[in-house]
Amino acid sequence: MRSIWNGAISFGLVSIPIKVVNATESHSISFRQVHLDDGGRIRYRKFCELEDREVTTGEIGKAYEDADGTLIPITDEELSALPIPTARTIEIVAFVPAERIDPLQMDTAYYLAANGVPATKPYVLLREALKRSQKVAVAKFALRGRERLGMLRVVDDVIAMHGLLWPDEIRSTEEVAPDASVTVRDKELDLADALMDTLGEVELTELHDDYREAVEELVAAKASGELPAAPPAGERAGGKVLDLMAALEKSVRAAKVSRGEEAGEETGEEAGARTGGSAEVTPLPSRRSARTAPKEVGGKKSTSTARKTAAKKTVAKSTAKSTAKSTGQAAGKATATKSTAKKTAAKKTTAKKATGKKTAAKKATPRGRASA
Repeated sequence: MRSIWNGAISFGLVSIPIKVVNATESHSISFRQVHLDDGGRIRYRKFCELEDREVTTGEIGKAYEDADGTLIPITDEELSALPIPTARTIEIVAFVPAERIDPLQMDTAYYLAANGVPATKPYVLLREALKRSQKVAVAKFALRGRERLGMLRVVDDVIAMHGLLWPDEIRSTEEVAPDASVTVRDKELDLADALMDTLGEVELTELHDDYREAVEELVAAKASGELPAAPPAGERAGGKVLDLMAALEKSVRAAKVSRGEEAGEETGEEAGARTGGSAEVTPLPSRRSARTAPKEVGGKKSTSTARKTAAKKTVAKSTAKSTAKSTGQAAGKATATKSTAKKTAAKKTTAKKATGKKTAAKKATPRGRASA
């Protein structure tokens, strides 16, 4: 690896000659700008405004533009001669716990290599001291025309340095923070915890750049005269979340399937919620039923729902009583009707018998007179 800066680490009275090399590299695919009509390259060329001609890199220097537009030339020699201790030195100013460093401050990472045999002993001393203290070193250094803040830590057997942004270069979060009035329910947090547990951990070395691989395949296909492969059909990620609970439940199921687990298995949080835990995870109703059905909070019915239920029970009881009363009255009427019918039949029978006796008497009387 090619060094980009040579200097020394200042560790109290100890000076460690080092070489700085980039610890990271970019694998992003870059594109050239071309003229769409004929495919010709589009290039940027540097012209001098006064001479109206293209100039080379060796003819270009630095200048500071004043408020009135005046350009003040500044040479590299003048910058390197500035009376600052970090011109060629990484000056350690403190040792702090790693958690004191805000990840937002992290910038480019570098490896610091011992520059020569005499640097090996103090280099190893600093490395082992950082390991045993479990701290990181905060340092100041100058690189590429400006003084910077850095953090030194141990990676394997190498001292690595992360460039840090100055604290005043970190913007405030006040303008981008969400509305503080939004609240999250315990039920939603339980599902989020279940999703986190289901996704689990991952080896970062197994992650790779899918986009870069897809671009490489596209370039290779077009270079060989083939048509680019059609993208697989599927659901497009993102979009508006209409139902947070449904999205969380679906995410938990999808994560289980991707990990080779059964979709019907429940996590500890889900099982606890379903058996009377701090929250209950239940399938969500449809929109129409959600508008009309009473909501339940914490597994208990609301007061209005209880009142409605009691009212319904009261109406049902009164209806049953009135029905029974009507039935009894109807039965009584039927009994009275039967009794009246029996009495009428008895009267008819008695009348018939009386009429029969009278008729018989009349017939018998003429016979008696004739015999006399």
